[in-house]
Amino acid sequence: MLARVCSGAVHGVEAYPIEAEVDVSGGLPAVVIVGLPDAAVKESRDRVRTAVQNSGFLFPEGRLTVNLAPADVKKEGPSFDLPIAVGMLAADGQLRSERLADLLILGELALDGSVRPVRGVLPIALAARRAGKRGIVVPADNVAEAAVVEGLDVYPVGTLLSLVKFICGEEAIAPVRLDLAEIFRGARGYPVDFSDVKGQAHAKRALEVAAAGGHNIIMIGPPGSGKTMLARRLPTIIPEMTLDEALETTKIHSIAGLLGPGTALVATRPFRNPHHSISDAGLIGGGAHPRPGEVSLAHNGTLFLDELPEFRRNVLELLRQPIEDGRVNISRALGTVTYPSRFVLAAAMNPCPCGYFTDPRRACRCSATQIQQYMSRVSGPLLDRIDLHVEVPAVRYRELSGEGGGEGSEAMRGRVEAARRRQLARLRDDGIHCNAEMGHRQIRRHCVPDAEGQELLRKAITELGLSARAYDRALKVSRTIADLEGAEAIAPDHVSEAIQYRVLDRQLWM
Repeated sequence: MLARVCSGAVHGVEAYPIEAEVDVSGGLPAVVIVGLPDAAVKESRDRVRTAVQNSGFLFPEGRLTVNLAPADVKKEGPSFDLPIAVGMLAADGQLRSERLADLLILGELALDGSVRPVRGVLPIALAARRAGKRGIVVPADNVAEAAVVEGLDVYPVGTLLSLVKFICGEEAIAPVRLDLAEIFRGARGYPVDFSDVKGQAHAKRALEVAAAGGHNIIMIGPPGSGKTMLARRLPTIIPEMTLDEALETTKIHSIAGLLGPGTALVATRPFRNPHHSISDAGLIGGGAHPRPGEVSLAHNGTLFLDELPEFRRNVLELLRQPIEDGRVNISRALGTVTYPSRFVLAAAMNPCPCGYFTDPRRACRCSATQIQQYMSRVSGPLLDRIDLHVEVPAVRYRELSGEGGGEGSEAMRGRVEAARRRQLARLRDDGIHCNAEMGHRQIRRHCVPDAEGQELLRKAITELGLSARAYDRALKVSRTIADLEGAEAIAPDHVSEAIQYRVLDRQLWM
C-alpha cells in the first residue's frame, strides 16, 4: 500500500514542498530511504522505528521504501521524521489517510515518540500557504513562529500518538492564533537609550544621520570614549520594523535555529556583535550545509564590528559584496544559496595600537610606522564603502559629572522617521527604501547640489583625494542631511557636513 504525506524543506531563506511517499511491500524486512537524503535523514529510519513502537503502534512488516520527492534536491536535517512515521502508519493501514492531503507535517521524533522542534518552520509555513494547504502540523515549541502566517491553521503536537489520534478524528487540536499587533507592541521597548550617553554630541549627530539614511558608519577614538555604548543605541533610533521586515528577519533566525521556544517574530531590529576572532563562514555564512552568517542575522538591523583592525583582513574583505549588494551568495557543488544581508554597519576602532594617539590627556607610545601599519589593516576599498567616518574624543570630566545625557532616543527617532518618510516618497518608484541604497542613476537624479556645493565637492576630490565611490557616498549623505532638515534642495552646509564625515580618507588622517 502506498501513502503520501506532504512536508517541506528550506533552500536559502525560501522553502519548497517535499512529498514523503511510503510504500509497504512484501519481502525481507528493510527500510530504504531514497531521494538524496543526508546522514541525518538516513538515520531517521532507526529513530522512527523506535518512536513508532514506543508510541504503542506496530512497526510495519516487510520492505518499506520511502521516497522524498523531488528526488534531485538534497534533503537535510531531522524534520522529516514525523511525516515519514505518519506515512508508514498510513501505508500499513493503522490510520486513516483522508485528512493528510490538507496538511503539511514536519518535526523531529525522540525515541519515546515525543516531537522535538526543528529549524525553518516559518518559511515552510509560508510555503504551505502558497501550496494551498489548509493546515500545518508543527512541534509545540515551533507553533508561535508558524502561527504568524495568516490564512493557515497551525496545529501544535507534542507526541506521535496525539498526532495520529488527531488525523483519525479521535482527538481535537485547536489551531493556534496570534495577535500580531500585540507582538509588535511588546517589542517596542529597548533597555538602552541615547540619553544615557554623556557628551559626544558630534557622534550622536553622525549616528542620527546614519540611521536616517541607512548609512554605514565607523567611529575612531581612544578606549573608554563610548564607541561601543553609542553603537549599542543605534537600533533605538532606527524606525520600527514593518511586518514584511519582521517576517524576513524571522525566517533567517528560524533557519539558523536561533528562535527560542514560543518566539513568534523577531519584532525588534537585530543587533549583532561578533568577536574579532570570527571565521569567514561565521561572518558571511557557509559550511557543508550552508547556514546564514552574522551579516544575514543582522538583516534589517545593525552589524557592529568592535576593534575593526583586529579582525583578520581576509574576513573583512568578504564584507564588500554584502555591503554593496545587500545579499550573500554561497556556492557549493550542489548549488548556490542566497541570503539577504541588508544592514547598517557600525564599526569602531582605536586610532593606534595603544589607543591614545588622539587623546590629549594620555601619551601615545606608538611610532608613526606602527600607527600607519595599524590603520592599513582596514583596506581602502572597505573604508570607501563606509559612508561616515567619525572621531569620538575622550569624554571630559564636566560632561561625565553633569546631570542628564542630552537628547533621548525618542526625539532622535522622530526626526529619523520623518526623514525616512521623505525618502520613501522620493524613491518608491525605484523600489528602494533609503538613501544608502541609491544607485548611480538615483544619485544623479536626487542628489544635485547647487554651484557652491559642487565647488566644495570638487575641492574634496582634488585636494583631499576622495575616490569616485567616496564622492557618491558624500552625495548620498548630503541628501540624508537635507532630509533630516526637511529641505528639498541640497545646500552647501549639507555638503560641507557630509565631507567632514570622511576623516579616514588618506589626506585627512595623520
